Amino acid sequence: MVRRGREAMTKRARELSRQEKQANKKEKRDARSEDRTALPATDENALMEEFARLSERYSSEQISETEYTSERRRIFDELGLDTDE
Repeated sequence: MVRRGREAMTKRARELSRQEKQANKKEKRDARSEDRTALPATDENALMEEFARLSERYSSEQISETEYTSERRRIFDELGLDTDE
């Protein structure tokens, strides 16, 4: 039987630690992905309608650009969309 040195054991421990970290990160990514896809279609439709009303109010100058931008960002975040701002 071949004896393994201390270096081999520490290398294996580091590798196991790295694999555990990768598995944890994958679980977190998968959970975030499931959260985004778990949004029911009715909520999505309601948010899109809210955005349409918000856009109408902004175009008729009922709300400021700052309020429009912050509300739009909130709606897009809830929809899981990225904004370029």
